[in-house]
Amino acid sequence: MLESLFKLREHSTDARTEVLAGVTTFLTMAYIIFVNPEILATTGMDKGAVFVATCLAAALGCFIMAFLANWPIGMAPGMGLNAFFAFGVVGAMGYTWQQALGAVFVSGVIFLILSASGLRKWLIEGIPKSLRAAIVAGIGLFLALIALKSAGIVVGNEATLVSQGDLSSPTVLLAILGFFIIAVLDAMKIKGAILIGILAITVLSALLGYSPPISDIISMPPSVAPTLFQLDLAGVLNHGFLNVILVFVLVEVFDATGTLIGVAKRANLLPEGKPNKLGRALFADSSAILAGSLIGTSSTTAFVESAAGVQAGGRTGMTALVIGILFLLCLFFAPLASVVPAYATAPALLYVAGLMVRDLTEIEWSDVTEAIPASLTAIIMPFTYSIAEGIAFGFISYVIMKIGTGRMKELHIASVIVAILFVIRFVLE
Repeated sequence: MLESLFKLREHSTDARTEVLAGVTTFLTMAYIIFVNPEILATTGMDKGAVFVATCLAAALGCFIMAFLANWPIGMAPGMGLNAFFAFGVVGAMGYTWQQALGAVFVSGVIFLILSASGLRKWLIEGIPKSLRAAIVAGIGLFLALIALKSAGIVVGNEATLVSQGDLSSPTVLLAILGFFIIAVLDAMKIKGAILIGILAITVLSALLGYSPPISDIISMPPSVAPTLFQLDLAGVLNHGFLNVILVFVLVEVFDATGTLIGVAKRANLLPEGKPNKLGRALFADSSAILAGSLIGTSSTTAFVESAAGVQAGGRTGMTALVIGILFLLCLFFAPLASVVPAYATAPALLYVAGLMVRDLTEIEWSDVTEAIPASLTAIIMPFTYSIAEGIAFGFISYVIMKIGTGRMKELHIASVIVAILFVIRFVLE
């Protein structure tokens, strides 16, 4: 049955290798079941329900990827997009989490249409590489600020806006320790480094009495009812949501396309001049976004950590199937997720942020018309506490710089359209 479903021989693999690859990828991305509820709970969402929604959305996304695209890609609610959902849309803009879920749903519908119509390729080709790199790096800087604040390493200051926190605080020291556990383990190529770091600090914190003791580890899953079908689609009709939906769509498209192409190339799933299943994979990604918003979580996307499973030999959807099954099993570990403190997940956020900032190297720094808009994109995000503002400043300044220097021919109509949409959004505010 497995052979007929996943064509293992055709992909020069076997069931044992695919299972090993699935476990490998799962270990590298399982940290999301602790981090995502911690982030989304800041909006007032029920933490237990978000934990269940995270596991279900991840499992469902993996199953869709397994059976529709037959690719070894793990899916789960994405980092960056969950921060924009919680701290940008709900925290800074003041919308309800129900409205934010509605925006995620609408963005998923648009992504689905873009993928099915072929407009996605046009949009991707039209967005400058420098801005794409800057968006990833800027989200990384935004996550870093959130992580440092959650860890207590950075605190508010009326005179200087921010300043250093109390480095003698036990919880701050635990967060710093957690960061270096993750960094060192990952540098040593140990699978599940981020997950190990989170669990190590959680256990150590409980033993030292800084967080509630871990009494139970396994139980029946909490109810998902508090978030299930709670999205507010009517609230999305507010004109301010043009900005929110635009950002969700742009980040979802860039993130998914970049990850899927990158991982697929490693697995030799994109042979030159031959048909491939990228379209199906993108359809699976957009379908998972829709499903996740209905269950009660921010945008679900392909995880770049899937490369670890490919490195371990994963070549088919059976790898994704194994990942999905493991996420379903996680449903029974809700008690453990409920006692993970913010300073245990903050190091994971900070480490992921560091990895994202590396994309700054892809910017063409020698060209001022590329470097300045890219710099503004990355800088504005953390300083305005908004991914949306960073992307808006980036696109608008890019168009202005190209026109101002007489290089209009280098502008793609997609970049101009996105810039105009953001200008309209500023005018309407």
